[in-house]
Amino acid sequence: MSESRLIYLPLGGAGEIGMNAYVYSVGPEDDERLIVVDLGVTFPDMDGTPGVDLIMADVAWLAERRDRLEAIFITHAHEDHIGALAQLWPKLRVPVYARAFTAHLGRMKMEEAGLDPEEIRTVSAWPETVKAGPFTVGFAPVSHSIPESSGLVIDTPHGRIVHTGDFKLDLSPGVGEPYDEAMWTEIARDGVQALVCDSTNVFSPLPGRSESEIGPGIEELIAAQPGLVAATTFASNIARLKTLAEAGQRAGRSIVLLGRAMRRMVTAGIETGILADFPKVVSPEDAADIPRDHLMLLTSGSQGEHRAATAQLSRGKYLGIELKEGDTFLFSSKTIPGNEKSVIRIVNAFSEMGVDVVDDSGGAYHVSGHANGPDLERFHGVIRPRMLIPMHGEHRHLRAHVRLGEASGLPGVIAPNGTMVDLTGDRPRVVEHIEAGRTYKDGSILIGAFDGIVRDRIRMALNGHVTVTAILEEDEPVGDPWCEVVGLPETGVTGAPLVDVMEEDLSQFLHRADRKTLISDDKLDDAMRRIVRKTASDEIGKKPEVTVVISRLS
Repeated sequence: MSESRLIYLPLGGAGEIGMNAYVYSVGPEDDERLIVVDLGVTFPDMDGTPGVDLIMADVAWLAERRDRLEAIFITHAHEDHIGALAQLWPKLRVPVYARAFTAHLGRMKMEEAGLDPEEIRTVSAWPETVKAGPFTVGFAPVSHSIPESSGLVIDTPHGRIVHTGDFKLDLSPGVGEPYDEAMWTEIARDGVQALVCDSTNVFSPLPGRSESEIGPGIEELIAAQPGLVAATTFASNIARLKTLAEAGQRAGRSIVLLGRAMRRMVTAGIETGILADFPKVVSPEDAADIPRDHLMLLTSGSQGEHRAATAQLSRGKYLGIELKEGDTFLFSSKTIPGNEKSVIRIVNAFSEMGVDVVDDSGGAYHVSGHANGPDLERFHGVIRPRMLIPMHGEHRHLRAHVRLGEASGLPGVIAPNGTMVDLTGDRPRVVEHIEAGRTYKDGSILIGAFDGIVRDRIRMALNGHVTVTAILEEDEPVGDPWCEVVGLPETGVTGAPLVDVMEEDLSQFLHRADRKTLISDDKLDDAMRRIVRKTASDEIGKKPEVTVVISRLS
């Protein structure tokens, strides 16, 4: 039997920001025991994944080893860490561990999916630990932009791993626990084999700012506005929601929560005791009776999500509330790369209404929930690990983080999704690569990235679609074939209706075809498909997707 080893394997979240899913294993090759850290999602876009609702890691590799999987640990309740739990848990079916706030939201997801919410077990903060096969795991509090975020302290027969999750060094985060350097120094006292570390803000050259620093500026801004004020941020950023709500309250404004995600997060915070003193809110219905200059809206959809409250307000009314000239809209958030077009579309729509939009381009109304470059260096020095494994970042972030560690003598490795890294020795060592694919939630079902469904949808979106129908009786054509087109111009370069030109070319082919062709559906399908694509190319310069329907009368 081969020797036991300690393995790290990212299935998502390494080489990208989002869709976090990390595997650790202990034991001889092909006989390891495994745990999973986080099961998150990333979000689709119309360019690459039209019609898709969510994107998550492909866990086929894990499902094949389900008999050796011990547990799932969720570091915090952001969607890119917990969003795929209810979708993927049926493939894995092992206990899930999380702290109270995260567990509360996780149980809601499980219930909505018709799964047993009691599969999620609530764990208290470090030094409490959970035993899962050869692993002993503790949830060590970190500051982040959502309450009860935790780094994981993972003890194994081959040493201790610190998996940071998302974190920053904030001594006064407002809501949630502050960074506790004494606790982390104690955790690292007896040695840490590997630090698996958040890389999101590695390029930021200055130490990160505290959530508490932006409250006065937000309060001053809101107090100075003459009309209605609306503000959006990440719904999960409860500390920011509280900062915004308190600023509005002190300015004499009634607070209205707009958006399901916003209401859900605040409710979860209150029910778990995290938001015991959140300002009183009024319903959208009651807001109609309050003067506009005494109203403040907190709206979901800071990233331009089409169906969220912010986008709907930009298109008109939402739950009877509309923005007007002289109102102010604050984006107390950073636009995630890739969402710029959606956000700008909303900003322009508000501008056309006469609404003044304030964003965070000057840094006055938002701080990041991730450690900046100098903060990462400081944390490296506190943990003093034997090796560094950057995670939670695009490839450029991972590469820069490795260099940051190497500058202080800390060996590291760039390990994007699918890279299996042996952490057993003095240096990390890549030992294997596996296929780290993606799974799409498309409507109500899960499909694979290589199933061809999304690819065909993109092709139809780019090139249009033609359905050709032909009827044959005793292997002879009955009448002429006909075409139905979707997403194509009505006329081509000849000025004739495109459908008429296609049908004429198809009719000539069909009535001249030899018997070998007429008796074969495959030959007819292939020939008619090629004719339609050539005719369309000649007429409109595009080759559409084609579906051929052949009906044979008996």
